[in-house]
Amino acid sequence: MNRKDIINDPEIGNKAEAYEAFDDIPTNPNLSNTIGDVINARYGRRDILRGVLGVSATTALFGTSALIAPSHANAATDTSSRYSFDELAWGNDETHHIANGYNADVLLRWGDPITADAPDFDVMNQSAEAQLQQFGYNNDYVGFTALNDEGTRGLLCVNHEYTNEEVMFPGLGRQDRDGFKGMTKELIDIEMAAHGGSVVEIAQDAGGTWALVKDSQYNRRITPLNTQMTIDGPAAGHPRMKTNADPDGMTVIGTVNNCAGGMTPWGTYLMAEENFHGYFWTDVVDADGKPDISAHADADKMKRYGVPGRWYAWGQHHDRWNIDKEPNEPNRWGWIVEVDPRNPDAKPIKHTALGRFRHEGAETTTSKDGHLVIYSGDDNRFDYQYKYVSKGVVNDETAVFGSSLFSDGTLYVARFNADGVIDWLPLVHGTGPLTAENGFDSQADVMIDTRIAADLLGATPMDRPEDAQPRGDGTAYVMLTNNNKRKAGNENAANPRAASDFGHIIEIKEDNQDHAATRGTWSILVKCGDPEVTEVGAQWNPETSENGWFGSPDNCAIDADGRLWVSTDQGSKWGKTGKSDGLYGVETEGDARGTSKLFFRCPVGGELCGPYFHDSGETLFLAVQHPGTDGTKDLKGFERNSTFEDPATRWPDFDPAMPPRPSVLVVTKQGGGKIAV
Repeated sequence: MNRKDIINDPEIGNKAEAYEAFDDIPTNPNLSNTIGDVINARYGRRDILRGVLGVSATTALFGTSALIAPSHANAATDTSSRYSFDELAWGNDETHHIANGYNADVLLRWGDPITADAPDFDVMNQSAEAQLQQFGYNNDYVGFTALNDEGTRGLLCVNHEYTNEEVMFPGLGRQDRDGFKGMTKELIDIEMAAHGGSVVEIAQDAGGTWALVKDSQYNRRITPLNTQMTIDGPAAGHPRMKTNADPDGMTVIGTVNNCAGGMTPWGTYLMAEENFHGYFWTDVVDADGKPDISAHADADKMKRYGVPGRWYAWGQHHDRWNIDKEPNEPNRWGWIVEVDPRNPDAKPIKHTALGRFRHEGAETTTSKDGHLVIYSGDDNRFDYQYKYVSKGVVNDETAVFGSSLFSDGTLYVARFNADGVIDWLPLVHGTGPLTAENGFDSQADVMIDTRIAADLLGATPMDRPEDAQPRGDGTAYVMLTNNNKRKAGNENAANPRAASDFGHIIEIKEDNQDHAATRGTWSILVKCGDPEVTEVGAQWNPETSENGWFGSPDNCAIDADGRLWVSTDQGSKWGKTGKSDGLYGVETEGDARGTSKLFFRCPVGGELCGPYFHDSGETLFLAVQHPGTDGTKDLKGFERNSTFEDPATRWPDFDPAMPPRPSVLVVTKQGGGKIAV
């Protein structure tokens, strides 16, 4: 399917679904050693399908639950569960639901004023000036850093990934099908002002209720419209980073498509730039409406990154988004951005030592010796899992905003071997094929073209590696969302599976329980999807109920008790499960390993992001983005695409004058206490 087919496909009802379809087109030409091939080589496809693997081999790959048939028919209550809550029933409707005994209260909604002088939200009369003082759209990552010892005051840091104009603006409708004819510069500037991030102070009262501190000195928006940022690391000032507007290659206006992220051990906020390629424009297209970049000097490199995507019309009114006018501008996007939430005057920094790709997250930890370690996936079908390790260690001198730990370190890419060993391959200029003969004249080139460097090193192409969450014991969990482009012949019982719509989770155990290690072992925690449907090939602990299994793991969190929580993003494909996206507690230890329980579910068309636990364990922050958009044709009784005037839900306000609004929720236990304890 080409670009023109995607745009005109009647089954694709909104821009978000079109993005999803565009991402089905892999950009990685190196598909000869995928994770499916590795698993096949390790165990042998026929042996797996015949069930003749030995106990030790099966357990190494699946865990102990793999030795039990995945049937719900006689499943008993899992009395050994570490997640103490009554499981929520699955479903899909207009509102959100949470397990009995808990509250999930709306804390912030798109358009809510966040500064003392911000205007009230007027959805019928939006402006960029107002949006720059209001909570942004499509909230994704959520982080928190405390301002007092009790943790009852703190700064909430929230990413705003993208915008859905068809449910955001009155009378506009979907724009990518008619060449963005309705997108004026005024509307585009509102879109830009709704992207980026928000930093807001929140406080908890004596009754345990959290609320925005509207007059806080810390409250601000970070956007691609007006936020100036600096660049550090190997690529700073490099000729390939220079533009007409920035001849020094050291300054960028804003950040975009901020999906997941992270918080550093010292409380700064990391924003991951994911699908940046979609924002770039060219005026040159072929007969199918596909961008024609053959005349550009870096055409092959742009193609590997999917630039330009032409998802937005920003390049029609802002030269920096048009590669015909600013061919180097795409090199300035696809990085990890650090923000100092405590200092509104500090310019955010794009850290180029962490590599340029479609960063899904930037989850941090420290190694045994105190080195900063950051895990980040490249969220594209057949792309890679990465890890960064600083040269220096975290101490009083380095635990600061703009730390040298971000500019002096080594970025690694993962190779999953057939013997169950993971090797972290260094992306260092002069190492192996990363030389001038292969187009890498310096470390700056390696970081700007990280994907191409990883291709040459022989990294393992994965099934959309999204969030990766490290735990203090040297364990990390990698969410592999799905890959419906994997060809038949690579399928195996361990997953990834051919045309996998449901994804899986990989557990990494670093050598010596040290996150800075360059080797470790890997295994499959769960294979997602309905275990009752044989052809799906799902794998769960049999204690998992019909409510507990899920598809398309996306973001995740480790709570203070070391428990794994997983949120899902099925996109428009939720009709394949019938379940809305939600949050699940997933067991990782002992006989209960591979058991999952549903705790929260979204309103129709919404994706669950975050999740983020307060250090006390008594507060959980969740983000619901694009409610009322994805797959609404599958909602019984609605069965059509949402528009501003006719949405599938008006969550969370349920006001006939208001469209659905992406929102952040705060979860607490009724009567107080730790979540799920």
